Amino acid sequence: MNRKAVVGMTVLLLASLIIPAFGHEREDAMIVKARRKPDQPWKEYETRTVDLLPDFTPGTEEIEQSKFGGWFDKRAEATGFFYARKIGDRWWLVDPEGCLFIHIGVCATQPGRTKANKAALKAKFGTLEQWAAATTVMLREHGFNGIGAWSDTQLIRSSPQPLVYTTTLNFMSSFGSKRHLTRQLPGHKGYPNDCIPVFHPEFESFCNERARVLADTKDDPYLLGHFSDNEMPAPRLDKFLTLDQSDPDIAPGYQAARDWLNQRKGKQTSVADINDEDHEAWVEYVYSRYFEITTKAIHKYDPNHLCLGSRFHGSDRRSPGAWKAAGKYLDVVSMNYYGVWGPDQDTLKDWAEWSGKPVMITEFYTKGMDSGYPNRTGAGWIVETQSDRGLFYQHYIIGLLESKSCVGWHWFKYMDNDPADLRTDPSNRDSNKGIVTIRYDEYKPLLEKMKTLNRNVYPIIQYFDAE
Repeated sequence: MNRKAVVGMTVLLLASLIIPAFGHEREDAMIVKARRKPDQPWKEYETRTVDLLPDFTPGTEEIEQSKFGGWFDKRAEATGFFYARKIGDRWWLVDPEGCLFIHIGVCATQPGRTKANKAALKAKFGTLEQWAAATTVMLREHGFNGIGAWSDTQLIRSSPQPLVYTTTLNFMSSFGSKRHLTRQLPGHKGYPNDCIPVFHPEFESFCNERARVLADTKDDPYLLGHFSDNEMPAPRLDKFLTLDQSDPDIAPGYQAARDWLNQRKGKQTSVADINDEDHEAWVEYVYSRYFEITTKAIHKYDPNHLCLGSRFHGSDRRSPGAWKAAGKYLDVVSMNYYGVWGPDQDTLKDWAEWSGKPVMITEFYTKGMDSGYPNRTGAGWIVETQSDRGLFYQHYIIGLLESKSCVGWHWFKYMDNDPADLRTDPSNRDSNKGIVTIRYDEYKPLLEKMKTLNRNVYPIIQYFDAE
């Protein structure tokens, strides 16, 4: 073999080694390394990006948008408020002007509360009002049109370019706290035996009183809708049947479970009589009661805006009963969807079929090891770089848009964890979750890739609907 041939073969061999290292496995996907915990080995995941969608060229079509971020040329009836509608085989939100709309938001869009946060805000923005004005501009520039849970809605709403926002009522967690029944767990509140006190005789009146505040914003067109709670524990019949009967605050849960199972079986029963069908039917029964009470309270004081539910999580994603109950009362079902590199299409299809309603993904994120954080806390994936975080974002959202049942998503969250903030829950202590640092510096490689995806949401929908 001559020297030229040897060199040629060497180049080909090197190319075969280099291409995967630069992220390409095949024409329509990248390879990104990720892991769930810092002490786990890296694994490689195929990752679809906007640039690699077959026969799709980003940025070739300018989509005119309404002031809310809706698709100006695609319209349904305008009601002055947001609502959900299925058009053909795709679910949409419709904005107050009648434009078809996908909600693209960021959770916890609020100023930081630690000493370092406050000093940085003063140096960078001057005042809270100037922070809000600059932040809404920044989010709009990167294709976001809204904010999610735990955001400073008053500051954002009063800025010169307000964003579409949501509220969180915390009916169950606030009631549980009032009755001294809750404890702080990573990411959410815990309850006795993991049983929410939905059968407590005072829960309905508590919700009615708590919902009165909604009258203040019932006419605001920038308000998308209301979350009732966050990440409640999934109801388990065996746990309700082993509640402490001597405690007047939790005994109603035991009594309800005992009476329900006895009536279902037509005899006196015990935990030993429960089968899988009973477990699933109980989930639907408990969630139906919860959503009936909370939705009624919301509608009493605000008949105009969407009921978005309790932000399902964990095992709820595999429970037909949970989604059937939600579908009876909610306009959109919210889900904090972790543990997957990209949305599972069969799962999204199941959710739509079980509930008969669209879904909004209300938490997901990745953490970058180039941030300097140990990234020990939180449910999101760990990746190597900020650019990889952006690639994950594109991959995840492409999957949501492909499903045709998702009407929006909220990245978790606006600002990184500040380890000095010991008032936050244990899941938010030492991780790179934000699109900005604790000193309000932007993660530009992440945001640029978010921008590419966000500004192509409506063309990507056209792309999938034309298939």
